[in-house]
Amino acid sequence: MLKIKRQISTLYLSSVLGNLSLTGAWVAILAVRGYSLTEIGFAETVFHITSILFEIPSGVLADLFGRKKMLIVSSIIRLLGNIVMIFSCNLFMVCTSIAFHAMSYNFSSGSGEALAYDSLKSVGEETYYEKYASNQLTIYRLCSGISTLCAGFALLIGHRAAYGTDILMCAVQIWVLTSLWEAEVCGKDRGSFKNVSRSMGKEFMQCFLSSLSFIKNEKRTIFLMFCNSLVGAVDILLLFFLQAKLPAAGIPEWGLGFALFFMEMGGILGAKAILRCKKLSYRNVFLVTGAFVLSGVFMEHSSSYIIMALGGFAAAFGDDALQVRTNRILQDMFPSEQRATLISMESFTFSMIMIVLSPLAGILFSYW
Repeated sequence: MLKIKRQISTLYLSSVLGNLSLTGAWVAILAVRGYSLTEIGFAETVFHITSILFEIPSGVLADLFGRKKMLIVSSIIRLLGNIVMIFSCNLFMVCTSIAFHAMSYNFSSGSGEALAYDSLKSVGEETYYEKYASNQLTIYRLCSGISTLCAGFALLIGHRAAYGTDILMCAVQIWVLTSLWEAEVCGKDRGSFKNVSRSMGKEFMQCFLSSLSFIKNEKRTIFLMFCNSLVGAVDILLLFFLQAKLPAAGIPEWGLGFALFFMEMGGILGAKAILRCKKLSYRNVFLVTGAFVLSGVFMEHSSSYIIMALGGFAAAFGDDALQVRTNRILQDMFPSEQRATLISMESFTFSMIMIVLSPLAGILFSYW
């Protein structure tokens, strides 16, 4: 039990290092640098186009070569993205950096969740996963909140210094990740490149097709992925654009970071509240959480920055509550052999929705 506790603690620490950054309010940073909401929306679209291209392959590679290795690759790619952003002087370079950050997210998302679940499963503690997912979302929101709370400081020191500190965080995260162990619950040596490289194409396609076959036979997974991705996309876009709209609504400069931090705290409350609603059906959870997110969208169009911030809080609450419940159900359904691939397919669904909504939201938020 000590070994699994160390494994989970290391994954928590890695999440802290991966999400705690002075660049959390990147939308505000780009806005101050002179980029319009439409250009920022385009950059967000680039993020999700990149995700579409790399999300599923990254999950397959995690299932083939090992989740730990892909987590380390994720940190290296993130480091490269920070370097590009430091030297960026136009929208093309900004989008290139955003693409690197998208790939970093691709390689970490499915790998981390799959490694956590299979590590717990190897010691018969799968029931802890829902709490683990809730804790991870809490870490994400808390670190994101702290990062955005430092938005004013990031704007003060400039984007180069802000992204420079993130490079240091990447280096520390890589060192932490080396202490993880690979959970081998499916009986194959995923950690050996030599065993897989000889027939990589065949293994790659076999893993991918097996995942598609699972989804075809378990049609409920598509429904769960779509519901969760739709709610999450609306919340993420709302919080992104509020970074730029709150100052336009008259919030004092010193209050922007506090407002963004307050909105992130809504996600923490939602992730914890859902753990107390175990008997509530998924349909009812979706309806309630969806209502919270929609209320946030309507409140965003208020002329009061206080009401707008409350709307962001409500949207984050609904998003994370649904995320925790969906993750637990899907992880219980996924086979270990394709777990990272299937998690990546969920992220792929999210990216497809975001590609449609991101530019549309940028235009609507600019003129509405």
